[in-house]
Amino acid sequence: MKLARRGKIIYDEELLGKLYVFKDRLHAGRELGLACREILKKADYILAVPMGGIPVGIMVSKELNAKFDIVICRKLLIPWNREAGFGAVGPDGHYFVDEVFARTIGLSDHDVKEAIEEQLDEIKKRNEVLRGGREYPSYDDLRVILVDDGVAAGYTMMAAINFVKSRGAKEIVIAVPTGCLDSLLRLSDKVDLIICLNVRSGPWFAVADAYTEWRDLEYEDALNLLREAGYMS
Repeated sequence: MKLARRGKIIYDEELLGKLYVFKDRLHAGRELGLACREILKKADYILAVPMGGIPVGIMVSKELNAKFDIVICRKLLIPWNREAGFGAVGPDGHYFVDEVFARTIGLSDHDVKEAIEEQLDEIKKRNEVLRGGREYPSYDDLRVILVDDGVAAGYTMMAAINFVKSRGAKEIVIAVPTGCLDSLLRLSDKVDLIICLNVRSGPWFAVADAYTEWRDLEYEDALNLLREAGYMS
């Protein structure tokens, strides 16, 4: 690992622009955790964005011996392309919409409203299943690290940033194994630091391209990981 810095972004020079650099999310989490320990030394909270951020966040929390929780944010999905988004919703129901993009692709106000309502229902469900319906604590005067398995457009990470800011976080760090440079640069204005080992640029970006083994995680996968790590009984 050869760490370098560009503005608020710390990355691994040896992984810059490369594909398939991690075996899976647990491997990525271990590597990211080692980098976070070297750079940050400690943190108060690790908040993982489900589902893919859970295994990564668990490994980071172990390296830093920090409290672990899940920050449930959901991308607002384009009706005719369920892989793409135009904004995101946070755990508290606050949302933001990329208005220019939404209008450019022809989304109506009704489309936007339906997308928000759909994800609010999913956030409620995930909070019940993955967190037992617990309320979120205050993060007053705490260093909070937001973890996901990668940053593509950055919508869900932006929702997570807005949420922890609203709950008083003193310092916000993004930690991800892989990320799109343009999105990381946009997010860097909103946080104190970004740690992203595998930074990539170019016209096409997919988080999955950083991993040799990749699949979407389901509820049972997430619950098993949380139980094995001792976060659920």
